[in-house]
Amino acid sequence: MTCYKFHLNCGIGTNGYLDAMLWLFGIVFPCMVVKFILGAPCVLTLLVRKWRRRHLAMDQNVEEFLQSNNNFLPIRYSYSDIRKITGYLKDKLGEGGYSSVFKGKLRSGREVAVKILKKGKTNGQDFIGEVATIGRIHHVNVVGLIGYCFEGCKQVLVYDFMHNGSLDKHIFSRAEGTSLDCKEVYRIALGVVRGIEYLHRGCDVQILHFDIKPHNILLDRDFTPKVSDFGLARLYPTDHNTVTLTVARGTLGYMAPELVYKNLGGVSYKADVYSFGKLLIEMASGRKNWDAVVECSSQTYFPLWVHDQLSEGLDIPLEQAREEDRRTVKKMITVALWCIQWSPNDRPSMRKVLEMLEREADDLQLPPKPLFYPIEESTRDDGTWIGEGNDITSTPSTSAMTYEDSHLEDTSTGIAQV
Repeated sequence: MTCYKFHLNCGIGTNGYLDAMLWLFGIVFPCMVVKFILGAPCVLTLLVRKWRRRHLAMDQNVEEFLQSNNNFLPIRYSYSDIRKITGYLKDKLGEGGYSSVFKGKLRSGREVAVKILKKGKTNGQDFIGEVATIGRIHHVNVVGLIGYCFEGCKQVLVYDFMHNGSLDKHIFSRAEGTSLDCKEVYRIALGVVRGIEYLHRGCDVQILHFDIKPHNILLDRDFTPKVSDFGLARLYPTDHNTVTLTVARGTLGYMAPELVYKNLGGVSYKADVYSFGKLLIEMASGRKNWDAVVECSSQTYFPLWVHDQLSEGLDIPLEQAREEDRRTVKKMITVALWCIQWSPNDRPSMRKVLEMLEREADDLQLPPKPLFYPIEESTRDDGTWIGEGNDITSTPSTSAMTYEDSHLEDTSTGIAQV
């Protein structure tokens, strides 16, 4: 009898538990469905409002900047003006990851390049930085910002149109017969130096470009060089010898090593000097730094090979070149090798670079062989880099993998690096 009652009670308890679970499921599940149906739009609405408040705050910051600095800023256009200037966006010059460039014409007949920043690919600080930087610059070797447009998400920059496009289209096209001769390349190099030196010492603030490369040197109708694309540029007081950066910025192949290897010291204007040195070698040789020199050496990195040539007293192979051209090329490469020294302290200032380029080639001393980790370094077990035959040991920074993306190929002919 006792066992019977026990089993009976157990059966009643089990049925009650199942009934309770079914009752709870019948109430909780519909509640969850209703909560999801009603809650999802509420959450989405809150996210949209938060996004709009953030962007409205950003827009307000930009407007406050534009209003408070209108004493030096270029002309402000409406977006309807921009559409008319570009013929309703008819003639596209190029497109990159962050903007599109269109050819336009002002009512005065002046040709312009109109750079329209893409939605979601930029922010107000980038726009402020570029307008603030170029808006205060007036130099023959720096691209001129004529005007801008800011209407919420519509952010536009209006530049002088450069009829001969960017420098890379000329120095790397010798096979097509459209390259510049040695004298013209040398003149362009002097102009680029003057432009960068003006950014470093000629303004009331120090402007570090951080992206000197052939794509960002534009040529006007008379092949006068103009330094362009200040998307990565930063402004600092002139008495700042070093600056602080949270991530490396620039284009791989032209980026100074101290932007990656933090133990080389602080970042300064010497980072632009290094980038110019890489550019100058490409200008002098007509080949990219990483092109293989098959007919001369098994080395694939041209600066190292050319240093060996000069240190052994050998000439740099140039087809059908006059003696004057050979001396000019030798001078440009010697100066470039000084600019791309591993340590920032061993590089000259841009003013000194200009002085060296204006001297005779025989008056210049050949610098030590440049150190480059892809060729001359190995790694320890702990991951640090060791330079062979050099008293430099560097630890790669984590920012090496987070450099700002400014190396997109540009297809425009009016203004480079979109």
